[in-house]
Amino acid sequence: MAFPAAVFILPAGTLFILSGLIVNAIQIVVFILFRPISRNLFRRINNVLTQSLWLELIFLIDWWGAIKIELHMDSESRQLMGKENALLLCNHRSDIDWLIGFALAQRSGCLGSSLAIMKKELKYLPVIGWSMWFCDFIFLEREWAKDERTLSSGLKQLENSPLPFWLALFVEGTRFTPDKLLAAQAFAASRGLPIPKNVLIPRTKGIVCVVENIRSFTPAVYDCTYSVKKGDTPPTMLRLFKGQSSSVKLQIQRLKMEDLPHTPNEIAEWCKDLFISKDAMLERYNTTDVFSDAELQDLGRSKKSIFVVLCWTCLLGFLLYEFFKSTKLLSTWEGILCTVLFFVVVTLVMELLIHSTQSERSTRMNLPTQDPLRQKLLQ
Repeated sequence: MAFPAAVFILPAGTLFILSGLIVNAIQIVVFILFRPISRNLFRRINNVLTQSLWLELIFLIDWWGAIKIELHMDSESRQLMGKENALLLCNHRSDIDWLIGFALAQRSGCLGSSLAIMKKELKYLPVIGWSMWFCDFIFLEREWAKDERTLSSGLKQLENSPLPFWLALFVEGTRFTPDKLLAAQAFAASRGLPIPKNVLIPRTKGIVCVVENIRSFTPAVYDCTYSVKKGDTPPTMLRLFKGQSSSVKLQIQRLKMEDLPHTPNEIAEWCKDLFISKDAMLERYNTTDVFSDAELQDLGRSKKSIFVVLCWTCLLGFLLYEFFKSTKLLSTWEGILCTVLFFVVVTLVMELLIHSTQSERSTRMNLPTQDPLRQKLLQ
């Protein structure tokens, strides 16, 4: 870990973990008291609690890492974002594309009611994973016999949501890496499919299940295509902590859910065609420097995130001052040792959170050369 990153990670990690534990504790209490009585009341309260934590991540993107997000979409669709339920389909290109989604949701006013379909291991991550569980994120085990029931049950709970929600689904099932692209290209060649150059082959079982379960109460699908600006280093959590800026490009097309096909096979083919179009768009960008013909929208940066970070800093600073003053913890070697151990734990937890976002730690395909087993790419 670079020295500048380590210097920032310790205070930022302390702030995030302590504030997160406070938020998680309140979420537990609210969950026990209100969720059995009214799921919608719990969601409204949890929406505020979640934003108070996740806005710290928005601060990291907007102000410390200064990530530049170029959003291309038509103005009419932009006005609808955050005011309607929507399914987001995006290529899974970088370590922090989910954080880019958080930033976009915050600008649209639905940060606290955004959720995603993710692998089960992520819900055990300290603070951030626990907060996602309270927000009804759907966690899958990558065993379809179990996941189909989990997915259907979780999706049905969204029907009466009191707030407009975004449901994000990375249909490729894993993050894009050169090795995974080679596996996808080999499979496509063996099956006579178009050879992808910039995306992986989508796994269609999940999207079919999602569309069948939410189409009656979700009017829109946001087709999101993501890329890093040519010449820029892809953003990562470690680069964010170092304060190293990057520029990313995002095109969103609003599609009407009612226009999607209805049979499972037709939905699957529609999804594959969608990713063929994404691949063509990204290839055009690689060869012509033209990313999108859609209008460039001004997203600005969130001033609310600064306010939240300042509030947490003042509150926790006061509480820690009173704690050390009353306990005189730093006046004994045992107290000093406990304080050092606490900061070591904070550093280790932050290392865990950073490592969990790295693409080399994402799900491996482990595809042998036999064609029948390669069909797992399309599951």
